[in-house]
Amino acid sequence: MTLIPELKRRARHVVGPLIGSLLVAYFAYHAVEGDRGIRAWQRLDGEVAEARAVRDRLSGEQAAFEKRVSMLRPDGLDPDLLEERARLVLGFVPSDGLIMGSAVVPTARLAGLTSVRRTISAN
Repeated sequence: MTLIPELKRRARHVVGPLIGSLLVAYFAYHAVEGDRGIRAWQRLDGEVAEARAVRDRLSGEQAAFEKRVSMLRPDGLDPDLLEERARLVLGFVPSDGLIMGSAVVPTARLAGLTSVRRTISAN
């Protein structure tokens, strides 16, 4: 009969620390696993590293394209590059030119012109 009052008396001493422990466990779990937790932070760091690698690769490609474009500007025109582009766009191969293997000009539309596909074999 004195069991229930004894349990009530002891429960008063246990409930406070139990609720406190549960709150600490809740916040600790979400500090690790939550949307802004440690694991999300690590995942975002990985994504940032991947994005930086892509940025560096694209910056290199952009620099290469800018160099090629600068060679096509009138003030610094590179004759070899101009000839290469003209042959590609027009599908032109000189009659006295020697091509090893098969020369294939893309059939896609370039600069509004339909390219011609030619293969030349050496005799």
